[in-house]
Amino acid sequence: MAERLADAVSPYLQAHADNPVDWYPWGPDAFRAAAERDVPVLISIGYATCHWCHVMARESFSDPEIARILNEGFVAIKVDREEHPGVDGSYLAAASAFTRQLGWPLTVFADAQGRAFYAGTYFPPRSVQGVPAFRDVLGAVSEAWRDRRGELRQTAEAVAAAVAGASVVGEGTGLPDLPALAGAAERLAADEDPQHGGFGGAPKFPVAPVLAFLAATGGGSRALAARTMRRMGASALRDPVEGGFFRYSTRADWTEPHYERMLSDNALLLGMAADLWRAGPREPWLADLAAGLTSFLSTVMRLPSGMFASAQDSESVIDGRRDEGGYYRRDALARAELAPPALDEKVLTGWNGLAIGGLARAGAVFDDPTAIATAARAADALIAAHLRPDGSLVRASRDGRESDARAALEDPGMLAEGLIELSLATGDVRWAGTARALVDSAIAAAGGGVPFGVPGGADPVLDAHGLALPPDPAEGATPSGVTSMARAAWLLSALGAGTRYLEAAEAAMSGVAAIAIERPIAFGAALALMTELAAPLVQVVTVLPDAGEAVEPGVEPGTAALIDATRRHEASVAAVVTESQARAFAEAGFELFEARTAGGAGLAYRCESFVCALPVGDAGALDRLAGD
Repeated sequence: MAERLADAVSPYLQAHADNPVDWYPWGPDAFRAAAERDVPVLISIGYATCHWCHVMARESFSDPEIARILNEGFVAIKVDREEHPGVDGSYLAAASAFTRQLGWPLTVFADAQGRAFYAGTYFPPRSVQGVPAFRDVLGAVSEAWRDRRGELRQTAEAVAAAVAGASVVGEGTGLPDLPALAGAAERLAADEDPQHGGFGGAPKFPVAPVLAFLAATGGGSRALAARTMRRMGASALRDPVEGGFFRYSTRADWTEPHYERMLSDNALLLGMAADLWRAGPREPWLADLAAGLTSFLSTVMRLPSGMFASAQDSESVIDGRRDEGGYYRRDALARAELAPPALDEKVLTGWNGLAIGGLARAGAVFDDPTAIATAARAADALIAAHLRPDGSLVRASRDGRESDARAALEDPGMLAEGLIELSLATGDVRWAGTARALVDSAIAAAGGGVPFGVPGGADPVLDAHGLALPPDPAEGATPSGVTSMARAAWLLSALGAGTRYLEAAEAAMSGVAAIAIERPIAFGAALALMTELAAPLVQVVTVLPDAGEAVEPGVEPGTAALIDATRRHEASVAAVVTESQARAFAEAGFELFEARTAGGAGLAYRCESFVCALPVGDAGALDRLAGD
């Protein structure tokens, strides 16, 4: 019946292709059909590794009688939230008017203009603990559409107006200073679970952006971030066999994971491990955790193309039955006899950028050239497949087929961040050049008083109906597109690409500073960037003699020590390059690298806001510069 989904790029949509529901993919055709038939629209939003999405699909969307009700009285749209984050964000905002229990599957009822008049999440086949049965919900909506259309129209108009008028972005009150940021970190510390680690009660998430903020704050806050990582790494939230972290735990003690494994979570946690290792102390558990994450990303999540899948499912088929977490509860020997849970092989540009950045940073800090090579191969493949000749980005693809979804701000932002990290790890300026072009496109697309816009514009269907929202700066499991783009711009400015990048980054963070300080759990990555902006800008460039195509640490003990000292230095940006690579950076317009020479065996240049000390040639001297 749902043959419209058979060729979808999204595995989530394809999984519903054999439903008896006559699904439409997201697009204008569904709304035209609703207008022609004069029926309401059901918008069902989820993602491929969502457990309760699977449950609702089996219980309701596979039920012939429920499908008949839907097909006769509604136009049904299936949306992958990872493919269409703007659609998901718009309807999450609308759904908050009807329920405080936001999540997925998100079930929204709307008119032919896309305006929501009722919403919920998972609806069971029979009423349970006050949650109405899905069949009853459909009946109530149909009755209201038939008999109380005017009330529904008023509700839809009011909700659409409220969503359009709501924004967490302020006028720009300036950036917080370090004491204000320390206060936000203290509020997070007050919410630590002292018994089990993490923040708050159940359900409990890794909240990698929050850990990044705590680590950037230093002192006791950094110790809190390390303590949280250690407790999570020793808990059931981390797979002891393959090294990756699960999505979240349903219990405060981490013992009941929701077993899906997300590319984004694991990429961010790998970068977090690298940052903690760089800052020290260098404890064995941290190296083990990072090695497991690197292996998980490089093996389980890496596709034959070299790019990365979005997620791995929580369910697998064991003894002929679908089993939630059964594969992961087995040891390596028992797993070898089972088919692993399916991958969501959809390639997302932004999340691949996170993986590239995490692997590059970890490869540099842990001296793992294989991790850097994995990141470089992914970057090459992603740029070839997702960066169009006109400079626009593909949001998602699978098996070489592009999604028609518009790229979100997180796509150029996260990719630019990852490419800059890769440039710093490899000494290859071409990655930083591509990152600069991505940031330039977002600056050029800006309007309405914001420093960054979405190249290519918002989702065209939302835009046509007046439902498109500006990029949301709030954060949960991942940095927002606003923060990612701002951090990429700040990194470019730190490399000497120009002050306009710093100005754009500061303007973006100024707009969310007040609410971020007030609600730190929802703005971790933004607060981490604000901390970097408030702290002194420290830049370290170590230049080695040309010795072939790449830097080869470890050839000389003194050289290896100098490289290690560079990587672990408390610096905003740190790079190890050959003389020819330094020249290439300088010629490309990155002024930090101008007139940098090796001076024989190698020299390290330590600068604060481009004011540089005399270069030094050994690790001890570089370490001493930090205390001067």
